[in-house]
Amino acid sequence: MTSETSSGSHCARSRMLRRRAQEEDSTVLIDVSPPEAEKRGSYGSTAHASEPGGQQAAACRAGSPAKPRIADFVLVWEEDLKLDRQQDSAARDRTDMHRTWRETFLDNLRAAGLCVDQDVQDGNTTVHYALLSASWAVLCYYAEDLRLKLPLQELPNQASNWSAGLLAWLGIPNVLLEVVPDVPPEYYSCRFRVNKLPRFLGSDNQDTFFTSTKRHQILFEILAKTPYGHEKKNLLGIHQLLAEGVLSAAFPLHDGPFKTPPEGPQAPRLNQRQVLFQHWARWGKWNKYQPLDHVRRYFGEKVALYFAWLGFYTGWLLPAAVVGTLVFLVGCFLVFSDIPTQELCGSKDSFEMCPLCLDCPFWLLSSACALAQVREEAGRLFDHGGTVFFSLFMALWAVLLLEYWKRKSATLAYRWDCSDYEDTEERPRPQFAASAPMTAPNPITGEDEPYFPERSRARRMLAGSVVIVVMVAVVVMCLVSIILYRAIMAIVVSRSGNTLLAAWASRIASLTGSVVNLVFILILSKIYVSLAHVLTRWEMHRTQTKFEDAFTLKVFIFQFVNFYSSPVYIAFFKGRFVGYPGNYHTLFGVRNEECAAGGCLIELAQELLVIMVGKQVINNMQEVLIPKLKGWWQKFRLRSKKRKAGASAGASQGPWEDDYELVPCEGLFDEYLEMVLQFGFVTIFVAACPLAPLFALLNNWVEIRLDARKFVCEYRRPVAERAQDIGIWFHILAGLTHLAVISNAFLLAFSSDFLPRAYYRWTRAHDLRGFLNFTLARAPSSFAAAHNRTCRYRAFRDDDGHYSQTYWNLLAIRLAFVIVFEHVVFSVGRLLDLLVPDIPESVEIKVKREYYLAKQALAENEVLFGTNGTKDEQPEGSELPLDTLHGSQGQPAAAVTPGRTSGGP
Repeated sequence: MTSETSSGSHCARSRMLRRRAQEEDSTVLIDVSPPEAEKRGSYGSTAHASEPGGQQAAACRAGSPAKPRIADFVLVWEEDLKLDRQQDSAARDRTDMHRTWRETFLDNLRAAGLCVDQDVQDGNTTVHYALLSASWAVLCYYAEDLRLKLPLQELPNQASNWSAGLLAWLGIPNVLLEVVPDVPPEYYSCRFRVNKLPRFLGSDNQDTFFTSTKRHQILFEILAKTPYGHEKKNLLGIHQLLAEGVLSAAFPLHDGPFKTPPEGPQAPRLNQRQVLFQHWARWGKWNKYQPLDHVRRYFGEKVALYFAWLGFYTGWLLPAAVVGTLVFLVGCFLVFSDIPTQELCGSKDSFEMCPLCLDCPFWLLSSACALAQVREEAGRLFDHGGTVFFSLFMALWAVLLLEYWKRKSATLAYRWDCSDYEDTEERPRPQFAASAPMTAPNPITGEDEPYFPERSRARRMLAGSVVIVVMVAVVVMCLVSIILYRAIMAIVVSRSGNTLLAAWASRIASLTGSVVNLVFILILSKIYVSLAHVLTRWEMHRTQTKFEDAFTLKVFIFQFVNFYSSPVYIAFFKGRFVGYPGNYHTLFGVRNEECAAGGCLIELAQELLVIMVGKQVINNMQEVLIPKLKGWWQKFRLRSKKRKAGASAGASQGPWEDDYELVPCEGLFDEYLEMVLQFGFVTIFVAACPLAPLFALLNNWVEIRLDARKFVCEYRRPVAERAQDIGIWFHILAGLTHLAVISNAFLLAFSSDFLPRAYYRWTRAHDLRGFLNFTLARAPSSFAAAHNRTCRYRAFRDDDGHYSQTYWNLLAIRLAFVIVFEHVVFSVGRLLDLLVPDIPESVEIKVKREYYLAKQALAENEVLFGTNGTKDEQPEGSELPLDTLHGSQGQPAAAVTPGRTSGGP
């Protein structure tokens, strides 16, 4: 097995680099040409290629002065020697295979030029730490190969917030502003070229030229591409080793402890982690801007963009929460003067209602006046004219939120120098490169890259879609079972003989059904996420961004149905297909559910609060308790092993041991999913619950600091990843915004009493006297004759059970309201889209200015070096002014781009 992987597998790339070096200037600052270029291997592999030269690996093993002093990456594995002796032959063979794979992997890492040191805890149970670092030549080689962008010229920091500028213009003190020390400077940057090294800032200091995040990215790229067996069998990369249990963990080291030194937070030379803890991850900073520039420097663009989005969304929730709370308070005042509620309690025995189930008795509408009054008043809290205004407000709020986030995202992408990351900089995933059956030229860069036929991928995605449909069907079946549970529970409680319980039967069934639905949601979510991972890997997506987008879309489709199916049923289907006395409709022999006395809108509000608030409480408890419990268990387990091995309890331990005791970072998917689902609850069903934005705002204020604390204090440091935006999540948010407009239009038209009340005011009585009688129909004569008594039920039907003229008039009004509402909102939204440019004018001017300078530089070079004015005769290695530096492809648009930082709410 080792012999299969010991061939130099970088030959194609090595020859390309050597050919490019020959075309450039003859003076090379660092010799990075691989000595074993004649050995051929697969694309992207690093096994035994020794690209930066075998001398660096030998120097690391010999402990020469060239060896870096700081470990950048840590690999961990654990072995139980007692257990090894007790295992059967199959288990021992597996253990031996894992040991062979580890040794092969570490040998290949050394051959790739990395320094590998091992720190081992002795005893019956051993914990192995492999400390990885890279020499200067290795860093330079891979920085060029990975197209990393490094700083050329420092610029004045231009970080700003629109709220800070507005408050300054108004002359109001800004309590959100805080001066954070060690602000990262802004730079002009460009793609790193070894032969142009002196033009980059800090190139005279090899220890600090590459930041810790850049070193982590380089080492992680090597780890992801290094094989430990036959590459065609997918025995490649750190991800597979972790999945197989060959390694227990792989992580970059934190910069140091997060706790401040004894001198206090004002002590000089705080590390980056301590700065983030003091000014971001503490609960006392809940009312301060997030230092996004510091977050980006320490965790990378992907994490910083998540916190930028979370802060931006939370800031925009503030006006929505204020307006929603005012609408709710208006509803509180209206309930005390509601005429239909007063008529209900004063009706005495005027309205005898039809039985609610097959064997249930007749009942008087006024028999539980206080209970009915509570239901009616609760319904009126959300069901009044102000709700229409709030629904319109929230629809336009969502449109403006996304429009201004596009501007914010474009500004951050420009300042952080990742505007063209997905198009020109992102490389194929190592797993894709190892499994792709062929290569093809990249249409952007022109380089040969692994390729998977689009037709084959389409077939795989179609097969995966079938699995998604099956899982959605499972969710629908669960929903049907919950509907049956509610109907059966209502019957059982109503027959209990307890008057109070019988009166609350429908509400008890609805509340317990909501709890059961939440349990189903949480269980099915865990199952489907694992299935989506398998399907997405099978679909063979080229880049990590496309892989994550495909995975996100799969999971969100399922989660959308999972979380929203029950509210959709209550909002648009419950009570619609009940039938009438003598002709009731059934589902599997059980009579269909009816809405309670207060209507379905109050039940929808209850369902939303149970699912939305319940999910938020559960998630926050999990995010607080689970990392602490996992961290405590990890520390207890490791320290118990050290005591058994005979180590002193007070013995100091290295930083890699401290970091291994932390919880592994599981990425941002769950964090995004939680916020996007919350956004759906806030917008799609806001007509039923105006307080939803307030609950979301309170949750997000906690969420920001909770997530910050996890990343700074409780998680192992994640590898800094670049990103251009928040990915497919933005398109999902846009889809939810459009869906919210349609949903609220139908909700107000068909589930609310707003239009029936308005119709009654226009046609009968402005003060709504007699409205209760207006909404109740009489049972058909056949039903009355069979029971020798008449009764009433809620519907717009005549005495024969057919829909009355009032029903058809209201249906026309409702459909007209839906059409007018959605056309007004979509028209205003489209107008706002046209009025608010996606990219701020200041950013557009800067981009055009840089493109102009790049073209000017190209023209000057042609005049300076060309004999016939052509670009082809310009020697690439010639000394040029700073602002005329070009990328490796000679593309003027990629000349010099600023990479900067920003703060956010």
